[in-house]
Amino acid sequence: MGGVSETFTGELRYTSNAEGRQGVERGRESFRIDIHQDGSRVLAAHAEIDDAPPVVRDVNQRIGPDGRPEDSFVRIAVDGKFRGSGWFRFGKNFAECEALTTIEGRISQRMELESPLVAFGNHAIINDGFLLSLYDLSQGPGTQLIEHMYLSSPDHRGATGPMFFPIKLAIQYHGLEEIEVEAGRFEAHKFSYPDVPGLLEEHPEYDLWCTSDGHYILLKAEVGGYMQTRYELGVLNHIRHDRA
Repeated sequence: MGGVSETFTGELRYTSNAEGRQGVERGRESFRIDIHQDGSRVLAAHAEIDDAPPVVRDVNQRIGPDGRPEDSFVRIAVDGKFRGSGWFRFGKNFAECEALTTIEGRISQRMELESPLVAFGNHAIINDGFLLSLYDLSQGPGTQLIEHMYLSSPDHRGATGPMFFPIKLAIQYHGLEEIEVEAGRFEAHKFSYPDVPGLLEEHPEYDLWCTSDGHYILLKAEVGGYMQTRYELGVLNHIRHDRA
């Protein structure tokens, strides 16, 4: 299949953990990850959040062989209406954004960087899993601070912008576990996001489990505090493409 060596497709279920709403569906996300022969990957995700005001988000992002973001596209609709779309590009010493939103209007941003950006958070939940690859597993369980990344929105649901918002990200690693989700049984790395320094509003603690195969496919995640939400992998397909 051309230059694509592997493809993952799947679906994530969004459900509530709130009292009186446990297990109630509150959204969904379908995704596709193409891994190219040069080691780069392209992630595409379509997400729908049903909680008022409902949010629909489409994301496409290319990540280089070194694991760093190269470009991204984000489009969001809020309460059934277009809110904004943005294209992002990342170089060795810059990050730039061209966007249009119904609140801020036409936006052009260029950030000069001393070193390449290590990650870009586009609010796709499947991408939240891949961000865990920033943790250096050779150091074992503990907490590491990622200091050089941007988000497409500071809103916890990604419902503003899209445009650049700089943050830091604390990642805590707990170890390996065997877990079972709707998509099957997996060996999983368990992580947490205990803190996201720089956000306008404190983010509740966020526990995540991802595959241990080096692809960091999100298996399940739980967010506490006022959010009380759960994400679970419902379907996962893996295709290895014949290069012949």
